[in-house]
Amino acid sequence: MFNEKNLYLNFFIFLMKIVPDTSVIIDGRITELVKSDKLKKADVVIPLAVLAELEYQASKGREIGISGLKEIVELQNLSKEGKIYIHFHGKYPSKDEIEYGRIDSIIREIAEETGATLFTSDKIQSQVAKAKGLKVFYIPPLHEERELEVLKYFDEETMSIHLRQDCKPFAKKGKPGKFKIVELDNKKLTEKKLSDITHQIIEYSKRDSDSFIEIDRKGVTVVQLNNMRIVIARQPFSDKFEITATRPIVKLELDDYNLDEEVKRRLSNYHRGILVSGPPGSGKSTFSQAVAEYLYNLGAIVKTMENPRDLQVRDEITQYAPLEKRMELTADILLLVRPDFVVFDEVRRGNDFKVFADMRLAGIGLIGVTHANRAIDAIQRLIGRVELGMIPQVVDTVIHIVGGEIKEILELEFTVKIPHGMEEADLARPVIVVKDFYTKIPLYEIYTYGEQVVVMPISEHKKTPLHSMAERQLKHIIEKYGGVNAKVEINKNSANVYVDEDSIPRLIGKGGKTISSIEKDVGIKINVLPLKKEHEIIPNIIKRKKNIILKVGKSYSGRNAKVIVDGKTILTKKISAQGDIKIDRKSRNGKHIIDAIASGMDIMVKIK
Repeated sequence: MFNEKNLYLNFFIFLMKIVPDTSVIIDGRITELVKSDKLKKADVVIPLAVLAELEYQASKGREIGISGLKEIVELQNLSKEGKIYIHFHGKYPSKDEIEYGRIDSIIREIAEETGATLFTSDKIQSQVAKAKGLKVFYIPPLHEERELEVLKYFDEETMSIHLRQDCKPFAKKGKPGKFKIVELDNKKLTEKKLSDITHQIIEYSKRDSDSFIEIDRKGVTVVQLNNMRIVIARQPFSDKFEITATRPIVKLELDDYNLDEEVKRRLSNYHRGILVSGPPGSGKSTFSQAVAEYLYNLGAIVKTMENPRDLQVRDEITQYAPLEKRMELTADILLLVRPDFVVFDEVRRGNDFKVFADMRLAGIGLIGVTHANRAIDAIQRLIGRVELGMIPQVVDTVIHIVGGEIKEILELEFTVKIPHGMEEADLARPVIVVKDFYTKIPLYEIYTYGEQVVVMPISEHKKTPLHSMAERQLKHIIEKYGGVNAKVEINKNSANVYVDEDSIPRLIGKGGKTISSIEKDVGIKINVLPLKKEHEIIPNIIKRKKNIILKVGKSYSGRNAKVIVDGKTILTKKISAQGDIKIDRKSRNGKHIIDAIASGMDIMVKIK
């Protein structure tokens, strides 16, 4: 019996009748053997079932079909040169036989009928044929003989490679937010070269237990090759043949992000809905997988929903793909599995946001990864897909990542109030207030105005000298005519005057005469409001190895306080029972305070 060893020890085979199956035709192995003179004057019997399967795959735009048909054309050319004899045998299979995978069985039957030797690179096909007593010639797949061509373009610094027909190959090297484009070769890539690389990738993915074809559609194939995601695009989807391969170059733990304990507590709360946003390639998935492993280490049951599945998480965390190409079916299964936390990578389409909302409302803790240039844009993607009043129940935290670093954390709060910039009490309505997580300062308000949903930035504009002068002048008038001490804030169309509660009747006057007279004099509407007493304290600052402690006194324990550095609020926090405000030294705010101490800036605590 012939075997692989004969060929590779240069034993030339003459006048052999062979039946190649789909695997060796797609790989181009028969052509390779003929051109290297290891197979001479062979009678090549091609089952019509093979031709039909390749035609079916090619009509779907799949690479294996296109390359397989090219290989048969090449065999016909070799036949015309007299190097081999080629003919077709059998009958065309039915559509059901193609779809239900009976092609291999038909090929074996033809090998048995013709008394030919079956040539295959498929181990299962080889074993079944041997079990039936057929003559089999097993040729190892290309990836078993050679290193995968695509791997040669990678080194330790490579984030992604970009291979395009008729262009030089180039790579993106560095790390998220800090990378450079590097040309890898002076030679332009041909369609044949890219086709060979594609064959290797697809065949390897079929045989490697940690690799799989994630998406295979007309003109595009997405392959997960171990930790590498490869997108293969061709006509009609793209104008030219193109291969893009990306891989993670770093794997971080949550501690590498230097998060405050308050943020970690929020992440580990199984009843939260969190969106991780950022532009493409910013490190969103790296952060999400760090959170997934952090939660697993805390004892949570963690699962992922991915399309494609490319998160690099530990084996104990199950990664789910869309079931029957529908993510809502995956969600149905996850509700039966009952995980504590799910990472949804990534939330892109309208239906993905609906699935995310359904799972949150069912009580599952969720982290959703989504593309957005700003943190507020991630929230805006929910508008129209989720009812406005439900948004804070679905998502209460947004973590925005740029260049592998957390740039902003927002939290959402639902309340009924007069929107910022409006004055009339009858304009009060349900409003989603979007705040900075650390300082608790409102940044945006989301509400309905007529039939429109408005996302309104709350800008804390700096006062001009003229503005400050107007406030001082109004304060002087109020104190002169009203006989009270006041704090004044002038807005666009009105002024807010804050006085002690006991002084309000005196300022307003009998029947509102005093305040009306002042309004007439200054020509602006005045709102009289009670002054909320706040105490400003210079804290005693203690620097410890892990924390910075601002001591304000036990008499203020349990009250909320703002920490103000150089006139700017950096965080709002509750004072402990010991009268302290404790801040993680490695956190963003901790570093800010250390820098402020070194620079001699004022550090104050304002107690509400």
